[in-house]
Amino acid sequence: MLRQTFVHIPGVGYRREDRLWRSGVRAWDEFVPRAVPPRFPRPLAARIAEELVRSAEALRRGRHPYFAAALPCRDHWRAWPHFRDGIAYLDIETTGFSIGRDALTVVGLYDGRRRRSFIKGEGLEALPRALERTKMLVTFNGSSFDVPFLRRAFPRVPWRRFLHMDLLHPLRRLGFRGGLKTIEAELGIERSDETAGLRGSDAVRLWEAYEAGDDDALELLVRYNLEDVVNLEPLASLAYVGLRTLCLDHGFVTADRYRVEPDPPSRLGSRSRGPHGGRP
Repeated sequence: MLRQTFVHIPGVGYRREDRLWRSGVRAWDEFVPRAVPPRFPRPLAARIAEELVRSAEALRRGRHPYFAAALPCRDHWRAWPHFRDGIAYLDIETTGFSIGRDALTVVGLYDGRRRRSFIKGEGLEALPRALERTKMLVTFNGSSFDVPFLRRAFPRVPWRRFLHMDLLHPLRRLGFRGGLKTIEAELGIERSDETAGLRGSDAVRLWEAYEAGDDDALELLVRYNLEDVVNLEPLASLAYVGLRTLCLDHGFVTADRYRVEPDPPSRLGSRSRGPHGGRP
């Protein structure tokens, strides 16, 4: 999809991009300045040709900051398959829901292969190092919640250099409503028996119980968080395929068409310590 994208170029909006697609220009290597649609500004055509050379070079080199800056935030999803070698599915837990007053307790990361947890007092400070090779974040409502908390806790991490696929918005565009757990249930994604029914307020309660001396509460909190993180992967795949269909094929996509099967919750692993103070 990224090689079929033109809206990252100044002067090209969604209507002009759609005009290019409808005229048969469906990818970067099909663009010819002299063969643009009627009444298409010639200076803009020349600018597009120049920028596409830079775009192709940035993609070849894997320069994610170029696309993070050039693409509209709502279109970062288009880069998802191209930067999966540096992806971080991410979810946080906190002591409450006020960004200015509450603190991080658990951060879960998943790169498609490895699951890690970073816990307050048990290696949370190692999170920036774990993100050093990250190119794209995938979250659910992370633009409003996770990333603002993380910016406050780790101000030196270059958060703006990451591509960010906040699944809340692509899934809304595909017709899904409600929070992460509601959408999971609609798609047939099942939680483990231990975490089924838990919500964000329960995560706050579990942390408070852990601080009061209940180690089992932390065990459950970490499991709950990792299930959040792992379940983002099939949702990202669904969102990408659905939105690509809408953009390029003008397909009629509705929420009831989908059902996904993630890894079984039982495969989430144990709480044994991982590198950098995290947990696998």
